[in-house]
Amino acid sequence: MEKAIFGIDDFDVYMVVGILIFFGLVEVISGHLSRTKRSNGDWIQEVGGFFVLSKMIKPAIILIAFNLGSLLAEPYQYILRDWSIWVMLPAYLLIDDLLQYWYHRSAHEYPFLWKLHRPHHQAEEMGFFVSYRNAALYYLLMPNIWWVAIVIFLGGAKAVAIGLILKQLVIIGSHSTIKWDKPFYNSKVLQPLIYFLERIIVTPAFHHAHHGKSKVDGISDPNGNFGNMFSIWDQIFGSAIYSHQFPRDYGLPNDPKEHWTAAYFYPVVASPDPKSEISRGFNKPDTTTNEPATIELEKGKKYLYCQCGKSKSQPFCDGTHHGTKFKPLLFEAKRTGKVKLCNCKQTKAGPFCDDSHIKIN
Repeated sequence: MEKAIFGIDDFDVYMVVGILIFFGLVEVISGHLSRTKRSNGDWIQEVGGFFVLSKMIKPAIILIAFNLGSLLAEPYQYILRDWSIWVMLPAYLLIDDLLQYWYHRSAHEYPFLWKLHRPHHQAEEMGFFVSYRNAALYYLLMPNIWWVAIVIFLGGAKAVAIGLILKQLVIIGSHSTIKWDKPFYNSKVLQPLIYFLERIIVTPAFHHAHHGKSKVDGISDPNGNFGNMFSIWDQIFGSAIYSHQFPRDYGLPNDPKEHWTAAYFYPVVASPDPKSEISRGFNKPDTTTNEPATIELEKGKKYLYCQCGKSKSQPFCDGTHHGTKFKPLLFEAKRTGKVKLCNCKQTKAGPFCDDSHIKIN
């Protein structure tokens, strides 16, 4: 399994560790780590998650893939060994990232995968180690890690090694508190360059928006910007938002903050808090009614209207839509006064009532 780069074995490992050390030092120098409000559980999930992923989960998946490959597809082992790196590398990266885009997007749209991914969004501040904050099972099911194993089996180890370095540089950079793209947005001279780059790779502003607590700030969109390394998939599949700003608040609305063991080991370990999504037997009850809600709105103020029908703060969103294909509707009040907002969720004039509830009755 030849993957030496520049004649150095495990060059990719040294580079990834170097990238982590670099961003860690910059965050220390910038004062971020001295201001952090992370709990011990946060550190365990993030730092511990990195070591478990790199030293246990990835090696285990590669071992399984090689054993299965030897049994089922031995003639194809190392069949791609002589392919040009200029063909293998882009092929590996593009397929890898497309798989990750749909896996990540599915983790926001399907309940079980969401429960495995939600620890990633419980982080109330960004930082490079947030990249590794998911439930262990989330990584075991991650298709692009299995893709890594398959490519190595087929003889593309060098492409994987180089790709890993490039991927980590982008991914760690987009999660870090080091907002390297911000000076570009603030400079008229540099803006064309960053506008070009952000259409190709995931930048900090692009990904921080995905981690923002609520779309109501006009910057965040937790239900968009799913890209891992490349932003092209979000553009192709209609989930890209470019705000060029950074959220003030990160995390989940109404987060019960369960113990890190439940967050990391779900579903083997569940939360004892019945209000938690990862408690045994938890369900999201229907909170719709067949009567509109009369609400006093304030002109110019933005509101986030619930469209999933599960919010406990009807008719407004409380984040319960996470893990469904529903997204809240952001709207701005045009005048101050009382209005009727739809509570049956059947309106064609959302968020306002159009008497659809009468047909239901």
